[in-house]
Amino acid sequence: MSRSQIRRPRGSIDLGGDDSACPILHADMDAFYASVSLLEHPELRGKPVIIGATGSRGVVLSATYEARALGIHSAMPMGRARRLAPHAVVIAPSFQRYGRVSAGVMEIFRSITPAVEPLSQDEAFLDVSGARRRLGSPTDIAELIRARVEDEQGVTCSVGVASTKFVAKLASSRCKPDGLLVVPADRIIDFLHPMPVGALWGVGERTEERLTRLGLRTVADIASTPLPTLQRMLGSAAGRHLHELSWGRDKRSVVPQERDRSIGAEQTFAHDVDDPEVVRASLLALSQKVAARMRKAGYVGRTVQLKVRFADFTTITRSRTLRDPTDVGQQIYDTSGAMFDHLGLQRARLRLVGVRVEHLVDEASAAEQMLLDAPEHGWRDAERAVDRISDRYGRQAVRPARLIGPRADE
Repeated sequence: MSRSQIRRPRGSIDLGGDDSACPILHADMDAFYASVSLLEHPELRGKPVIIGATGSRGVVLSATYEARALGIHSAMPMGRARRLAPHAVVIAPSFQRYGRVSAGVMEIFRSITPAVEPLSQDEAFLDVSGARRRLGSPTDIAELIRARVEDEQGVTCSVGVASTKFVAKLASSRCKPDGLLVVPADRIIDFLHPMPVGALWGVGERTEERLTRLGLRTVADIASTPLPTLQRMLGSAAGRHLHELSWGRDKRSVVPQERDRSIGAEQTFAHDVDDPEVVRASLLALSQKVAARMRKAGYVGRTVQLKVRFADFTTITRSRTLRDPTDVGQQIYDTSGAMFDHLGLQRARLRLVGVRVEHLVDEASAAEQMLLDAPEHGWRDAERAVDRISDRYGRQAVRPARLIGPRADE
């Protein structure tokens, strides 16, 4: 496709400035499952469409933006979704088709640059430094990627272009759907500082509430707070982390990943489970098992994936990329549990849950970093001690108290 055929995306936002110092791209597909499903139903474009099992006990896997405007969101019970949007069309998911389109999209990325770091089926970081002489400026390359994805795969994506991974990911989220946003290095502060503190990488709901109670509501508030004060409030590592991000500083590079290099575990329940406490106990056991396998193999990983299969066999996955690699079961559980809570499933009946850690690297190549609000020593040391006991006395010799008793055995 020639550059003359490349169109400006509908969601383009022009901050002005020079993009020469912006080699990092974050490409994120728009309503991926819904967009792929519409490839077989082009007559439904522009209409509210829900992807999920058609039965009343099913859940929403994805939805078009027209359906989202009516209050529909993923993991919502299908019965509620139908009440909110009685005229919406429901389409059954096609996971094989999603996998084929995802593979095609990733191949497009890798034809542009070998420096591709997939985060999930529908998003990835790219470093296009080496492609600039051949393909033009980062903005030109972003437009080329978007045009090729739409032309070759029939779906749209939004792309953020910036000097760091953190800012590029924020940019792609701010120009959805079908958008392109370039944040020049000299405009990062203008872009970041008006945002709420929750936009900062690693700030979850609890940390955001804590910062708000301290009077820190925007990124500008964080940036204007002296580093020693932040460290007294949040701890040394967390304070420095937020201070760096508030000024747009992020030293992480794009790391090409082996897509199949991961460790995971799943549990299929003996009968459908609708008790969140039982599900959480299972997530804890699976997280501990995955972490023990990682430590034994000498790996740490950055992306935690949660898998949930409902009684009607509808399956959804969610993933979250951590700031630093980990092999700590408690951290994996905290992350997978938070994703489960965010789904808001309430009394949905579940058949299976799974936990997987992706983007593995050798432990020796990754510097040990600490979680926000976590002590410098604690869970990692404790879990390594449990490993030594388990090697000598068996895996059941030491277990979390939550996993002991009839309720846990269920």
